[in-house]
Amino acid sequence: MSRRSLKLDLHPIYNKGDKINEALYGAFDDAEQKKAKELEIICGKGTGQLKKRVLRFLNQKDIRQRYHRVKKDPKNFGRVFVYFKWK
Repeated sequence: MSRRSLKLDLHPIYNKGDKINEALYGAFDDAEQKKAKELEIICGKGTGQLKKRVLRFLNQKDIRQRYHRVKKDPKNFGRVFVYFKWK
C-alpha cells in the first residue's frame, strides 16, 4: 500500500455508533492532510448494516463535497473505496 492510500478497518468498533462516525471523520481528515488518493474502508460482510451506515455517512452533503467518487468492491462485499482529487 502506497503512502497515498489509507485504510480504515471498522471491525473493532462495528457496534459503537459514536466511535464509527468519529473514525470516519478522522479518516477523512487524515486523507485531506496527507493528500491521499484513496481511502479503503473495511466494514466486513456480516448483515450489511455497517456498510449501509458507511454509505449513508458518505452520502451526507458535507461529506460528499470532500471526495471525488466511491467504489464498492465487486469482489469483496465488505470493502468500500473512496477516491479523492486534489487541486
